[in-house]
Amino acid sequence: MEPLMGMGVLALMGAAATIAGTTEDLESDVGSQSNPNSQVQLAPQMMYPHRIYNKAISGEPPSNALICAIGGTVASVLMTAGLSVVFAIAIGALIATAVHGTYAITSYMGRTASQKRFRQPIYLDIIRSHTPVIMGYAFITTFCILVVSYIMVAVLGHPFPLALIAFIWGITVGAIGSSTGDVHYGAEREFQNVEFGSGLNAANSGNIVRKGEAGLRNGIDNSWFCAKFGGPVTGLAFGMTVFLSGWITVVFDPAMSLTMGWLSVVAGAILVLLMIIWNRRIEVAARKAYGPYKEDEEVAA
Repeated sequence: MEPLMGMGVLALMGAAATIAGTTEDLESDVGSQSNPNSQVQLAPQMMYPHRIYNKAISGEPPSNALICAIGGTVASVLMTAGLSVVFAIAIGALIATAVHGTYAITSYMGRTASQKRFRQPIYLDIIRSHTPVIMGYAFITTFCILVVSYIMVAVLGHPFPLALIAFIWGITVGAIGSSTGDVHYGAEREFQNVEFGSGLNAANSGNIVRKGEAGLRNGIDNSWFCAKFGGPVTGLAFGMTVFLSGWITVVFDPAMSLTMGWLSVVAGAILVLLMIIWNRRIEVAARKAYGPYKEDEEVAA
């Protein structure tokens, strides 16, 4: 493939991956999945009942891997049967979304019912209002992941089948959502009553902020908050992962020669090193801007 054509394909993949990462994180915020889920789950046990949708089917990587693999399998079968690519991917994402929505409802009902002894109510209006939002975000995420996976198979000639690539990307986007997006949900949204940078004291476990701007807070409030920063940052992280991982082999195609193969390895190592240095500089700048951590002040005193 010509390098210019390859860069265009990678740009399309990066755009789809950015959208997928953003919607994956926002879906997690609405449904309270992964890292912040532990505090939402603990809140009723600490006598803090809430109106936040608490599904947590599993960790984000396995959950997204499941729906992406289902969507990829259905799409592959439909394309084999002669259906167009667009319709096959859309139908595959739709079926995967239906499965995800079913798991979300049963998980929320089961988790909340198990907390009856702690007087945590099951809010049926929360199910009606939040589940369609969760399914909508899941559909967009799965659709974009399938687009990226199909391009890798049909255009870039990846040897893995569509369903397997979708499975791998599902794990990846879920892991990035857990490590990147959830930080800006669990730390900044759930514990706004705690001083920034102070960490979570054991005495504050489960004491999440339950009141929103208009009434009791729910998962859609969290999504609104995270759409400002946490979601876009997750999308950017996943988009960069997809784009840069493909950029190396497009510019330095290992299929051309052994030398190009080694150049691609060196280019990848340099990119990782630059990211580490950049991340360190951002952390140092943030610490200088927001002041030292509590333990640093105590040591200095």
